Amino acid sequence: MIIVPTITAIVVSYHTGPRLHECLYALKSDPSIAEVIIVDNGNPPEDEAWLDSFSRDVDKVHIIRDGTNPGFGAAVNKGAAGALGELLLIINPDAVLRRGSLPVMYEAMKDRPQPVLVGGKIFDIHGREERGGRRNTLTLTRAMGIGKWTLENDPPPEEAIEVGAVSGAFFMMNRKTFRGMGGFDEGYFLHVEDVDLCRRVLQQGGSVVYEPRAGVLHYGSTSDVPSETVLAHKADSLARYFRKFASGPLEKALVAIISPFFLRMLKARA
Repeated sequence: MIIVPTITAIVVSYHTGPRLHECLYALKSDPSIAEVIIVDNGNPPEDEAWLDSFSRDVDKVHIIRDGTNPGFGAAVNKGAAGALGELLLIINPDAVLRRGSLPVMYEAMKDRPQPVLVGGKIFDIHGREERGGRRNTLTLTRAMGIGKWTLENDPPPEEAIEVGAVSGAFFMMNRKTFRGMGGFDEGYFLHVEDVDLCRRVLQQGGSVVYEPRAGVLHYGSTSDVPSETVLAHKADSLARYFRKFASGPLEKALVAIISPFFLRMLKARA
């Protein structure tokens, strides 16, 4: 039997819809989770009322709500600042945890170069692996379609492997390590903050791990936020990421030239 340290699950919700209920019920019932922190970035009154009732009925559930929406990464950092668990599980509000995932994720963290971050399989209602759960490191050439970035079409591994990046929709990390690295870069409002964190882990000589035996059912597209808004945030985040990790003056200049076209590129791929 695997003895797992205490785990705090952090869920950031913004107009998530009813799938949030399934997410939270799964976390509530998982024996590996000692605490659930819901960061409410904004929800309709009826959903906030449901969250309040849920937190009153379940001792290990806590809500952070201050009337602001600072973005996904900043909200996760808020949750992590008050978390008590030795480990953090970051999970999307429209994702349902598969029972038994957390012990194997913890095992995948052992005996690897630190800092270490572990993600798992993200699958749809048909059991198909979704895009983004396992990836190479994001480079400018890969973003432009030259070379492979996401790996969901590669043969699935049978056990944990080290990769360039995993998804912020579902990953585990030591709480002190996450906070010691400054958590997510709050300069990203939405998207790419996970890729940024993975890259910083690797830059520090650490490990980003994909554990296929852990997983979540991901419904996706449950928020009522307009897709145009989401794509605009993603384009801004890509520009920030490539400026931040540009290797020299030439690459910085290239990023400045290409950045205005990121939104058009994303729309073409949508």
